[in-house]
Amino acid sequence: MSSQFRVACIQNCATPNVDENIDICLSIARDAAADGANIIATAEYFSGLKTEDGKFIPSAFREEEHPVLPAFADAARELNVWFLLGSVGVKNDDGRISNRSYLVSAKGDVVARYNKIHMFDVDLEQGSYRESATISPGNEAVVADTPFGKIGLSICYDLRFAALYRTLSRLGAQMLATPAAFTKVTGEAHWHVLQRARAIEHGAYVIAPCQHGDIVGGGSCYGHSLIVDPWGEVLADGGEGDGFVAADIDLAKVDEARRRIPALSHDRQFVGVSSANDRFEGELQTTSYGDSGVPIRSA
Repeated sequence: MSSQFRVACIQNCATPNVDENIDICLSIARDAAADGANIIATAEYFSGLKTEDGKFIPSAFREEEHPVLPAFADAARELNVWFLLGSVGVKNDDGRISNRSYLVSAKGDVVARYNKIHMFDVDLEQGSYRESATISPGNEAVVADTPFGKIGLSICYDLRFAALYRTLSRLGAQMLATPAAFTKVTGEAHWHVLQRARAIEHGAYVIAPCQHGDIVGGGSCYGHSLIVDPWGEVLADGGEGDGFVAADIDLAKVDEARRRIPALSHDRQFVGVSSANDRFEGELQTTSYGDSGVPIRSA
């Protein structure tokens, strides 16, 4: 394991044209690799996205037919880099779609998959979104091993559910991946503070590639792809527009942050109460993700 390496986040504005999106992101990836990146991360739905009446319509294929996977497997081997493919749409047998992340090794092998757990069903002043209308939620938390360290996987709206990151960190994740197509309105209000909070709470690096610009069919993405260190310092901010940002990672800083504030070892069991004299039935465990019944899988 190498404790020092370089990570890059690709930022793009995906259209429904999958081939064009792949070409754009591969071109940016080559620039990031030339800059020394060892791990290159893309955003949620980087290969194709549109909206329709508040529904998310990603460009989706069955996994064995998805054009993203062979294209980035070839690039991984060519560039000798690992790819965290933030997410793509994957067609399921039941006709629904999974919002799925892939971790691809420098040999071009898929070493981990993660299906987004939490669905973005919200009502904003600027409009409503119903991700669950087209997307099937996942039910497993995933931590993946790499030659550089352990990465905990998540996607976009998962960012608001801190218990997931607690579990990933307690399973050894030193880096937390939070690829997104965060809306502009929620991004302006919450993006930076949530990313920094997840890093600080868990003494982990956060890798957060995000789409930017207008979505075909309505809506817009915030951009500002981030890399945040375990003390909450923003190491890189992508602002707006296509391109990449990169930062050098030193996992010794994870150990240092967790030694200085060992919050991961301070979790305690507690009982939820609605008032001093009225207790809920059962105990809430802070030491597991059992509250949501989500199983854990290491890749």
